[in-house]
Amino acid sequence: MIIRSKAPLRLGLAGGGTDIANYYNRYGGYVLNATIDMYAYCTIEPTDNSKVEFTAADLNKNENYKAEERLPVSTALPLHTGIYNRIVSDFTKKPLSFKMTTYSDAPAGSGLGSSSTMVVAIIKAFEEWLNLPLGEYDIASLACKIEREDIGLAGGRQDQYAATFGGFNFMEFYENERVIVNPLRLKRWIRNELEASLILFYTGVSRESANIISEQIQHTEKGDIKNIESMHEMKKQAVIMKEAILKGDFKGFSDCLLDGWKAKKNLASSISNSFLEDLYQFVIDNGAESAKISGAGGGGFMMIYCNPCRRIALINALKEKKGMVLTPSFTEIGTQAWRLA
Repeated sequence: MIIRSKAPLRLGLAGGGTDIANYYNRYGGYVLNATIDMYAYCTIEPTDNSKVEFTAADLNKNENYKAEERLPVSTALPLHTGIYNRIVSDFTKKPLSFKMTTYSDAPAGSGLGSSSTMVVAIIKAFEEWLNLPLGEYDIASLACKIEREDIGLAGGRQDQYAATFGGFNFMEFYENERVIVNPLRLKRWIRNELEASLILFYTGVSRESANIISEQIQHTEKGDIKNIESMHEMKKQAVIMKEAILKGDFKGFSDCLLDGWKAKKNLASSISNSFLEDLYQFVIDNGAESAKISGAGGGGFMMIYCNPCRRIALINALKEKKGMVLTPSFTEIGTQAWRLA
């Protein structure tokens, strides 16, 4: 028997950063995001040799363990070992023997939520294999606990819920880890127009989102007025952008994208830099209407909005930057799993 799973990556459209606990516990957070046709994948092959083998094919990393109730949390593959420990402690109560292979369509540090999406894909594979009683909110919540509590990685909560639910979602985050996912029913022509207008450009610069978010958390904990006011502005932009896309107000969408990026740059010094500012000005000079760095910032993918008639010219101009250009499509379905006999 072979079990496979996949979970979609997401574009953070507005409000990213207000899904961090030290902010939403005090003020509540709003995030607007959408999943795209890029995925994190997991394959589990059960074995009977009392061993656990993890292979992250895209990272060229492999680790082997004797099957025990608790594995040491790996520095190379902390997500894999952390998920195993939680699955055993919460559900099976006994060691598991298997080979696991994972890979992602996006590089780590891409700003598309690749790490958290991988956690969701792995949990979904375990759910399919072991017939675990987990609904969508359960999977997303468990993924958050593993990353934030078990492994201790700083970050928000939108990625796990986006990967689990899929589609366009307006998410609300409140104290005591209460999350409400509101799926948006966009008209087909609005989805088509957004797809025709967006470009993803990989800057070639990977970054540790946890480091950026840790700085953001420190500013919020100190009561930095500029930081908190910027978070409030990002939260407001999530509401405004939700209304804009539901109505097909693309000028409003573009304005929100720009305003949200301006506010986000106030959260931490490492969110932007001279390279990203030069790239932003380059895309504006070559036909873009607005742009922002996806995810925590500092590098990864730049999300660019432009008139569809100008998209090819802009893509051609970006070739001189020697990065990766993608034209993603939106997806409606969240994480999935299946088995082969």
